[in-house]
Parts: sequence; structure tokens; C-alpha cells
Amino acid sequence: MSSGARTGVIIAIVAVIAIIAAFAFGLIDITQTKETKLPSVAVEGGQAPAFDVDTAKVNVGTTKTEVEVPKVETKKVDVELPTIDVNTTN
Repeated sequence: MSSGARTGVIIAIVAVIAIIAAFAFGLIDITQTKETKLPSVAVEGGQAPAFDVDTAKVNVGTTKTEVEVPKVETKKVDVELPTIDVNTTN
């Protein structure tokens, strides 16, 4: 994945999390003001298409092999995190 694509994915994820957080903290309140009504639809006649499909045969299996796997270590570090105080008008 290129750097630009990775940045776009990160921005999209942050935006989705921000919207979810806004709903969770009561910053966004949506109230339905009008009921929905489905349109009436009439369908007559017609025919679904037919297809003849020839596909290749695929064999799926497993095999044992040895691969190098990196060893990952973690450690605890004290960090200072920002805090947010939200005062709603409700």
C-alpha cells in the first residue's frame, strides 16, 4: 500500500471514530420528524437470463514448511495523554 493510500485510510478511520464518538457523547442527536412511505411498484412479465458456465477445477490444500517469523517485544512506558472535557447544552 502506498503512503498516500495509507494516509487516506487512516483519515477515513479517524473520521468514522470521530462520528461514533460524537454520537456516544451526545454531541449529535438525530430525531425523525416525518415517517417514510414506500412507493407502490407494479411488475409484469419479463424473463430472467440463463447462463452456461464452465469453470476451472481448483484444488486447495496445505503443506508444512518452515518460515522465519520476527520476535516482537513490548514494554510499559509512562506517557502523558490529553484529556477532553465536553459540556453539552442539555
